[in-house]
Amino acid sequence: MQHAPLIIDIAGTALTEDDGRRLAHPLVGGLILFARNWQDREQLGSLCAEVRRLRPELLICVDHEGGRVQRFRSGGFTHLPPMRALGELWMQDAMRAQDAASAYGYVLGAELRACGVDLSFTPVLDLDWGPSGVIGDRAFHADARVVTMLAKSLAHGLRRAGMACCGKHFPGHGFVAADSHTALPRDTRTLKAILAADAAPYGWLSSVLDAVMAAHVVYPRVDARPAGYSARWLQAVLRGRLGFGGAIFTDDLSMQAARHLEGRTVTPVEAVLAALDAGCDLALLCNQSLGGGAVLDEVIDGLARAQVQGRWQPREASAARCQALLPREPAPDWDALMRSPAYLHALALVP
Repeated sequence: MQHAPLIIDIAGTALTEDDGRRLAHPLVGGLILFARNWQDREQLGSLCAEVRRLRPELLICVDHEGGRVQRFRSGGFTHLPPMRALGELWMQDAMRAQDAASAYGYVLGAELRACGVDLSFTPVLDLDWGPSGVIGDRAFHADARVVTMLAKSLAHGLRRAGMACCGKHFPGHGFVAADSHTALPRDTRTLKAILAADAAPYGWLSSVLDAVMAAHVVYPRVDARPAGYSARWLQAVLRGRLGFGGAIFTDDLSMQAARHLEGRTVTPVEAVLAALDAGCDLALLCNQSLGGGAVLDEVIDGLARAQVQGRWQPREASAARCQALLPREPAPDWDALMRSPAYLHALALVP
């Protein structure tokens, strides 16, 4: 089983020759889709089938949470509310909110699976502290216990739909105001304070989560490196202290916060190697196919060179964790899904 740690993107609605060449490379483990890769359901299904024919083991993933972060919004896809809507429902009726969260997860996962998508990067486990605009209503609630229960219910719905789940952004992005897409946020709290609040859901969900995405945030009282580059956060805390055994994703390594490491600007190849060395299993490179994809070729070639030179070696455990994210059941037919009693019942429960 080959450890293929790179998750890359494509520019259009069908594979080009360059896309096919990159996705066929043994160090590429998957494809992340964006709204630009969507034309309609038939096209999305054809694109995913084409990827599957190229390499059946490639992971096809997307950021599709509901609310502001939902890549596919037409062609019958349900417009899901932001996760905060489930937290608001909790304040009215906690038991009903958990059922609604399971229904939400099932609808989200089943619709994506019916188009050939394997994994959505959800649920968001960040706490709604208030100042973070980039998180905001993407968070369930300010209380870590409420976030945990709703995330567990949503993950149950995803699993019913045949989809794994990915909690994000470890150990927590909700406390800082800065947006890691454009700046490097710094959270100056102690490890004890973070473990008691933002990171708590990861421990409470250690037997539920299939994957975790690390935050591009620096917690200087714990480590000078952002969490996604920090062996202390990923191995000592997430795996060692909190007992998480699933796959660890980087957040997008093209984001501004991912370009800086210990006071200097790093190249995309250096960013990938630093993340893998810290304990990440999968490295996300988003929006790098635009304009020809030179960065993707640079990273693929650079990682291959690092492997030959002994600077990086594939890990068998990482390969197994990544393989576990692939669906075990065939994707449902869309039309049959739309008529199924389970789907219709779940749809009626979504807030």
